[in-house]
Amino acid sequence: MRVTPWKIAGEIFDLSARGWIMGVLNITPDSFSDGGRFFQAPQALAQARKMIANGANIIDIGGESTRPGAEPVNAAEEKRRVIPIIEELAGEAMISIDTSKAEVAAAALDAGAKIVNDVTGGRGDDAMWPLLAKRGAAFIIMHMQGTSPTMQRAPFYHDVVVEVADFFRQQYACALKFGIDPMTLAFDPGIGFGKTLEHNLSLLKNLPRLRVNNRPLVVGVSRKSFLGKISGHNGSIHHRLLPTVAFTSLLRMNGADVLRVHDVEENVEALRVADALRSAP
Repeated sequence: MRVTPWKIAGEIFDLSARGWIMGVLNITPDSFSDGGRFFQAPQALAQARKMIANGANIIDIGGESTRPGAEPVNAAEEKRRVIPIIEELAGEAMISIDTSKAEVAAAALDAGAKIVNDVTGGRGDDAMWPLLAKRGAAFIIMHMQGTSPTMQRAPFYHDVVVEVADFFRQQYACALKFGIDPMTLAFDPGIGFGKTLEHNLSLLKNLPRLRVNNRPLVVGVSRKSFLGKISGHNGSIHHRLLPTVAFTSLLRMNGADVLRVHDVEENVEALRVADALRSAP
């Protein structure tokens, strides 16, 4: 079985035998998935602890919505939202900060976060690379075509798999140029970020072609609108749980190492099923 090591805070984790679940915690008033349900600290902390109890390996905390058409939030407001929550949870779980701003990432690392999850893949802030090189934090490089306000305006690729794989290789080389330890890197194809239904499915089918130097693949399909198009439920987000769970097993079988989800308990079970099958003689 292929070994997929990931270095986080100086410790090396092997994701080959057991995949990981990353639980999503949006501390925003305008997220597509939970509509501000966890915008206040008591609700955010309760949700995080529920996800931890249900088996999440990472809690991914974000203070700025990255849904299509979302308006940007300044660094001061983003820090105001996320830093107290990170400080409270850092001793209880592995924390990832979902941000494209180096200033926010630095504050989150100071507060106890171990991973930076950047939807721009290092393109949103020139200060991100030097920060990561200095701090040694784990870094998730995501692909997005365009920006949050524009990404779903007629996205186009000549070959989406080739172009996303090329982007990963370019950002990998950029990380090395800045002296970043390649063992700290992971990659996310950015499902739904500047992609049509067909683009999403092509990337998910061809995950092995996206892997760069045996780095982990992080994949997030949870509750996304393309699931409704596939299942025939284009309305309520709550109808997207079963397709999400199905994809968790399928994507693990196809090479995903970390699954980023909102509904932790159900997806932990799906991941265990896939890992049992993967490890069978």
